[in-house]
Amino acid sequence: MLFRTWAEPAGAPWPDVARVADHVGVDHLVVTRHALVRQVLTDPVTYRPDNALDAVTPMPVAALRVLAGHRFRLPPTLANNGGPSHPGIRAAVAEALHPTRVAAQRPWLTALVRERVSRIDATLDAGAAVDLHADLAADLPLLVLARLVELPDAPVAAVKEFARAALELFWAPLDADRQLALATEVGRFHRVLREFAATGGGLAASLRSAGHPPDVVVGALFFLLVAGQETTSQFLTLLLHRLAGEPAVRAGLRDGSVAAADVVEEGLRLEPPIVTWRRVAAVDTVLGATAVPAGTSVVLWLARAGRDPSVVDLPDEFRPGQRGSRRHLAFGAGAHRCVGDQLARMEAAVVVTEVAPLLDGVAVVRPPWCPDNLTFRMPDAFVVRR
Repeated sequence: MLFRTWAEPAGAPWPDVARVADHVGVDHLVVTRHALVRQVLTDPVTYRPDNALDAVTPMPVAALRVLAGHRFRLPPTLANNGGPSHPGIRAAVAEALHPTRVAAQRPWLTALVRERVSRIDATLDAGAAVDLHADLAADLPLLVLARLVELPDAPVAAVKEFARAALELFWAPLDADRQLALATEVGRFHRVLREFAATGGGLAASLRSAGHPPDVVVGALFFLLVAGQETTSQFLTLLLHRLAGEPAVRAGLRDGSVAAADVVEEGLRLEPPIVTWRRVAAVDTVLGATAVPAGTSVVLWLARAGRDPSVVDLPDEFRPGQRGSRRHLAFGAGAHRCVGDQLARMEAAVVVTEVAPLLDGVAVVRPPWCPDNLTFRMPDAFVVRR
């Protein structure tokens, strides 16, 4: 169950807090209740973020040597940083992703999405199938992020392969051979990031000018290139797949009774790309009625918290605008709440507005398939035909 939490039946009973062992026998405390998940996220003193980026499958010596050969390090920067440097690093990233700067990208993104929709529409009219993940959603967030943080013109395919490799290496159940192959790919790209961190402009330059050491600049860029774009492309694919099965919602978008922003929020609640997140108990404590010894790995089931009936009226139904829809925890909460939440929302709203009409009259040829992973959905394709 632990590595396929997103596949759990929506109405299946689950305790508020449960002890679960993963594939290597490590015990985790899995938290499902919305109030308890939020309590952990907003208390970084009792529940520290130190383990957020730890590999869930311990790496063998061979893989560690490969990473060391590429001088790979993930120092505390954003998600795994509970120290005094976190506010300053977060502030630099927040400035790069400021809502005003994000909003300025909307016309450019809208034009790009419309251009792609036009091509896809013609392909569907010709009777061919289209992969809405590969042909529409996969690279959009990366292209927008590159403009905001002034990334160089790195090959999009290489960045996407690196991001997916990192998500698999650190959050999937793996064998030693696969870990070695992924470590080689991640380590190689880490070397590219080091070069950009030392000379690049935009966010990299801002972090350098604030006095952050090279490893911190690299770590921030590493996390952004994974969480700042790959999760959003996953969400776009998952949301479009969900919309394909929601004709009443699409009709509401057409007649104006349903707002694209509400569709996005309900999608984040029901189809979040990040289904769990981790914390580690810093002290002996009690969560709900459960004793939590210091050192306990706490897995926060964000997706299940979004279906908490104490928060949302119809927890298993896609009802944009319903009470509690926006109280999901898809972006986390507290000091480590996702700093790119407005960027992801803007991108998703543009895609919903421009692509939803395309879904009328199409049949799903191949729904998204998601591999085993503790935290990320990682859909691989979404193929439709008219």
